[in-house]
Amino acid sequence: MIDEKTVLKVAQVAKINLTGEEAKRFAKDLQNVLEAFETLKSVDTKGVKPSFQPIEIKNVMRKDEVEKSLTQKQALSNTKNKESGYFKGPKAV
Repeated sequence: MIDEKTVLKVAQVAKINLTGEEAKRFAKDLQNVLEAFETLKSVDTKGVKPSFQPIEIKNVMRKDEVEKSLTQKQALSNTKNKESGYFKGPKAV
């Protein structure tokens, strides 16, 4: 059973200031949540394998296709920031 006193104690630990009215409302809400979990505990899940998704998800990917691309010289042709055949970026330190 969640009561106002429990809610206020948890709020104090969490460094949250609650009024008495807020504690009363949260106590009721949290009690409803606990009751919902009790309902879920009564559901028969024997034979149901654990899952993170309600439906099975499969990766849908296209097949790789070879396409024409730039040569290294073409790729570096529009930049001043290059060195030894690579793009050169600013120091990250």
